[in-house]
Amino acid sequence: MQSVAVPHRASATAIAAAVRGGRISARAVLEDHLARIGALDGAFNCFTTLTVERARSEADAVDAKLAAGDDAGPLAGVPVAVKNLYDIAGLPTWAGSKLYRDAAPAGADAPVLARLIAAGAVLLGALNMDEFAYGFTTENAHDGPTRNPHDVARSAGGSSGGSAAAVAAGFAPITLGSDTNGSIRLPAALCGVFGLKPTYGALDRSGTFPFVDSLDHLGPFARCPEDIALAFDVMRGVAPAPIADAGEKRVATLGGWFARQATPAVLDVVRHVAMALGARDEAILPEAERARAAAFCITASEGGSLHFDMLKTHAAAYDPATRPRLMAGALLPAHIVQAAQRFRAWFAAQAALLFERYDALLAPVSPCVAPLIGQARMMLGGQELPVRPNLGLYTQPISFIGLPVVVVPVYAAGALPLGVQIITAPGREATGLALAHRLARDGVTNAAVVP
Repeated sequence: MQSVAVPHRASATAIAAAVRGGRISARAVLEDHLARIGALDGAFNCFTTLTVERARSEADAVDAKLAAGDDAGPLAGVPVAVKNLYDIAGLPTWAGSKLYRDAAPAGADAPVLARLIAAGAVLLGALNMDEFAYGFTTENAHDGPTRNPHDVARSAGGSSGGSAAAVAAGFAPITLGSDTNGSIRLPAALCGVFGLKPTYGALDRSGTFPFVDSLDHLGPFARCPEDIALAFDVMRGVAPAPIADAGEKRVATLGGWFARQATPAVLDVVRHVAMALGARDEAILPEAERARAAAFCITASEGGSLHFDMLKTHAAAYDPATRPRLMAGALLPAHIVQAAQRFRAWFAAQAALLFERYDALLAPVSPCVAPLIGQARMMLGGQELPVRPNLGLYTQPISFIGLPVVVVPVYAAGALPLGVQIITAPGREATGLALAHRLARDGVTNAAVVP
């Protein structure tokens, strides 16, 4: 059993087992994490709201259940935190914006959060994000940037940067984020933690602030695959089960678009994971570049339509980096969006053909390590490109068709983390988690609390 002598370095699985076994109290676990947050979050800026009073009440309730001989749940005493687009009972849901600071408080927790709490988890609070989830760097104009715990001069990725950085910093073993075009996968990779973007529709999205209805996903971050699997099972309302052995899986590396423009270090990491999984084939997902363009069109159109009325009356309250993209999206001609939707069906069919041959596909998450905060441009493939729209080069084509992805972090000591996408067919999250578990067991991945 993993030691919980220093709870903020332990996994959620180990914490819950120790609390349930009477080796540590939920309150002691909570106070350890709160002390860590108090000491370090001034540097990292992960949290926008702390729910300390609620957390202490929930931790004490877990301890009281155990003292009475009752079952406190599979997440007994595990601290969790959520991106601030999740409803938290009694608090307004900001979605990273200035516009909703004084909104009516949520009447209840988002259903997936409520399931974590019912399973014994303890809520620490809400986490920083890009305004309305429209960004890849969590450089929020209203709440400031979240800084990468591995290098505070660099971005934590986005739009769920606060969620990924909080796990890497040892503030919570499990956090929740959202992913429309890469907003779980990019922060997970750049902060060096595991992340899961499930199949589109696998988790109930009610009680969360929407961005693009046909692309939005919810999912967890953690420092090990076992915690990802535990959180996912609880969030979807099934009894938690151990990760099954992967067995013999047919794995290929995506080439073509997914092998262009990335830095050599990124491609080396993908090769490293491919070798560990025995993936010798290169597969081509045709027209991935066009899929990315189509995803941009749908994102802009749906996002712009959602905000159209508010933009007409409160445009000045929007982040200057967000406002013009939403305004342009609201004006996008309908025939372009219709063409993007038609292409989407064709692209999904091409992916389905690949999954007749392979159980999983590997691809980079980001084309480079975390950029510097405030960095506007970067060199990729011999071209100077803007940072914010191009960090999602390899994530957008995958979320475009709702495929499940597990991100595994890979980095050497002293190097900035990178990540690899393990992509599987719809509903096959178990395969991705099993392969991630194998990589972690064999020492191929390296997710740890930042000192």
